[in-house]
Amino acid sequence: MDLAPRYAFCHGLIRDAGRLAQGYFRNLGALTIKSKGLQDMASEADLNTELLIRGRLAEAFAEDAFLGEETGATAFASGQGIWVVDPIDGTQPFVSGLPSWCVSIAFVCNGVVQFGMVYAPERDELFAGGRGFAATLNGQPVSRHPGKSLAEGITGMGYSTRIAPERFLRPFEGLLRAGGMFYRDVSGALNLCYVAAGRLLGYFEPHINAWDCLGAVAVIEAAGLRVNDFLANDGLTRGNPIIAAVPEVYDELLRISQL
Repeated sequence: MDLAPRYAFCHGLIRDAGRLAQGYFRNLGALTIKSKGLQDMASEADLNTELLIRGRLAEAFAEDAFLGEETGATAFASGQGIWVVDPIDGTQPFVSGLPSWCVSIAFVCNGVVQFGMVYAPERDELFAGGRGFAATLNGQPVSRHPGKSLAEGITGMGYSTRIAPERFLRPFEGLLRAGGMFYRDVSGALNLCYVAAGRLLGYFEPHINAWDCLGAVAVIEAAGLRVNDFLANDGLTRGNPIIAAVPEVYDELLRISQL
């Protein structure tokens, strides 16, 4: 499968989607918002942004499948490429007027994340990378964090109400006892990209959905950092824990996550 045209197309598409979402963000007073569950919001911005992405991809690459947070999945056969999309990762900060939200797009084929992009319009930051594509931020190569232990930097920690608080609190305590410091910016995709870009040592979340992380996973792998096999055990449709870090810190973070 030729990835180059898909990668190039994705660059323009994710920026267009970001501009659409940003228009809603700057007129929040007129936005229709609904709750999908505890601390789980959705809005017309989420849906319409996903419809834009889905429609453009269907026109350009009709042979590919699609999986989106808001509209679900198309029929998907073994060996077929599939686009995995979160139109707005960080809807809660989005509807709260905070800038920590993004658009995430990944392309998966043969059980491998081939490439991904994460775009934060309010910060004008586009993270991109994949197999055969360098890890970049706004077109410039990223650099890893120099830390070699959890005590030498900041670690992102994520949580969702799908799991019991204890599953998060034990690793959280472990991080603090290891001399680490935590960071939480709500969007898992952005936090993972901050690992790739050298801002964070690592990131851990006990459970995250594929659309929330695969765009960033591609960037992390392209940057030469370590991340667990997220697609194992049907992670594409069921989600999984995620652990990502610079190589020297990965095993320490993995140990803490299993406390």
